[in-house]
Amino acid sequence: MTENPLQIIEDNDPDFAKLLDYTLDLSFEEGTMPMKYKLLIAMALDASKGAENGVRVLAMQALEAGATKEEIMEAVRITNFIAGVGGAYTAANALRDVL
Repeated sequence: MTENPLQIIEDNDPDFAKLLDYTLDLSFEEGTMPMKYKLLIAMALDASKGAENGVRVLAMQALEAGATKEEIMEAVRITNFIAGVGGAYTAANALRDVL
């Protein structure tokens, strides 16, 4: 795995880092929604924000959680509808090595 992008926060504000970890754990804990859908939602949101590395990592995690390539592409379609073509371009660049 690559370096933790939030390492600087962990090193300089451990209390805030704990809050971020708690939020992550709460968001992705087992619940009524299957994990693959949580990951697809997060992937679509990252695409809408231009976060190419996030899209790549979340798409790989979604595949590992049972998502199909078709489900990933449907999430990209929704991203485009809601956020515009910029999200589709971000997703396309991120998914080159994934799909």
